[in-house]
Amino acid sequence: MLKLSTYLLAGASLLATATTAMAQNQTVRISGWGGSEVAIVNGLITDVLKDDLAAAGIEVVYEPVDGDFSQFITNALSAGTAPDLFYTDIFWSPAVFGSGKVDAVTADLSAFAPNLVEAFTSEGKPMAIAKDFNTLALHYNKDIFDDAGVEYPNDDDTWATLQEKLAAVHTALPDVNGLCVVPDYARFAAFALGSGWEPFNAEGKTVLDDNFKRAFEWYTGLIPAGAAVAAADVGQGWTGGCMAAELAAVSVEGAWIIGAIRDTAPNMNWGTARIPADPESGQAGNLIFTVGWTVNADSPVKDAAHKVAELLTSEKAQQWVLEQGLALPSRSALIDNAYLQGDTPEQMANNVVFHGLEDENVEPFFFGSLGGAWMEPINTALNSVILGEATVDDALATAQAAYDQMQAN
Repeated sequence: MLKLSTYLLAGASLLATATTAMAQNQTVRISGWGGSEVAIVNGLITDVLKDDLAAAGIEVVYEPVDGDFSQFITNALSAGTAPDLFYTDIFWSPAVFGSGKVDAVTADLSAFAPNLVEAFTSEGKPMAIAKDFNTLALHYNKDIFDDAGVEYPNDDDTWATLQEKLAAVHTALPDVNGLCVVPDYARFAAFALGSGWEPFNAEGKTVLDDNFKRAFEWYTGLIPAGAAVAAADVGQGWTGGCMAAELAAVSVEGAWIIGAIRDTAPNMNWGTARIPADPESGQAGNLIFTVGWTVNADSPVKDAAHKVAELLTSEKAQQWVLEQGLALPSRSALIDNAYLQGDTPEQMANNVVFHGLEDENVEPFFFGSLGGAWMEPINTALNSVILGEATVDDALATAQAAYDQMQAN
């Protein structure tokens, strides 16, 4: 009888333990882009991190959003229906962080690239964990340079030497342009920042100073110098499209160009170099494009959401994403990863883009409360000069007036 009681008690104990474990399991709703991102996140959840999540008693449900994700998350936070954990793009991060609806990061971020941590820091607190990133680099078609008998772009180039190479390509091969120029700060910034110019001065104002003008004149002057063409004039909307269509020898893009080349020019023989330095400052500039995981401060499973964010950005998770050739990891140590030391064009492009974080003048791609509207005066100025509708001086005077009015308060 005693023995039977012992068994019954043991069985009851096991049942209680199992019931408690089940009660402790928490479901964390996470949200991000749709499209190809669905396979990436689900691969992490169901394969790479399956055992870690089970050990933590967490079930993760990915809820992708197609369309305007920033609008979705803004509305969801306001309505109290936001997922527990969600993507925040650096471009619109100030609006999200300023909502008072997100929780500061609890994880140790010492292993992450410092400028990625800084990019997602608001009022002294890290508000998101960078999951991946991109910077800009110079990608080039090796066969075009070989046919033109011109040396490839390299990491020692300056604006001046690059311009010489681009013009030489066009001279040797008149049907090919050196670069497709676009009136877009998101590409021009790599050169403006290299000059030593800062988007916002110590007073928080935008001043288009002599450094900015030097970069502006060089960039827009590539066309009359025979080193570039306006992308729109050859039916393209971005520099990568020009290169993939073999209308230009080089492009200024991030690692996202890999997919475009793979899809439209799979046989292209291509390489990648760092953004060239301003010959006067001796420095290079770059932009950081990044997305981070952010925790909903009102989440009923907030602690579990923080744990999921840590796991999704763990070294194991980022290693897997890197080996799939999907994105660049935000952990500094992975710069030495074997994948990034490979000799395929894709691996070398990723390596160069990763090192873009080390350029002397690197800024995150966001503009405080002004958002995308901040870029409009510069983009308008670029376009007016590229189209020959205004001189550099007139275009910059108009842009400066717009900034003065925009930032009057």
